[in-house]
Amino acid sequence: MSAITTHVLDTTRGRPAAGISVTLDFQVSTEEWEEVGRGVTDTDGRIRSLMETGTELITGIYRLTFNLESYQHAFYPRVVVEFRVENPQEHYHIPLLLGAFGYTTYRGS
Repeated sequence: MSAITTHVLDTTRGRPAAGISVTLDFQVSTEEWEEVGRGVTDTDGRIRSLMETGTELITGIYRLTFNLESYQHAFYPRVVVEFRVENPQEHYHIPLLLGAFGYTTYRGS
């Protein structure tokens, strides 16, 4: 399992959201991002391996971009979640709860 994982649940349908394409980027400067991982949610709505095995986190700001168009035609075509890694030794799980006209995210376990 990578140091950063995600899980998408479709609260409108009451089930996991499978087939969502997700990219993970690291902020290298105020205007520049570098892709450090990608994946597609499985039948349980999870991506357990966004980053290659053995890739270590570094302190800084990361960004998950969920391409919702790969799942369904939606009011929000994509959701972008930026978060800060302060302790690279910890695991960061960033779930997304997806509704027809809204979404919520939080730091999971």
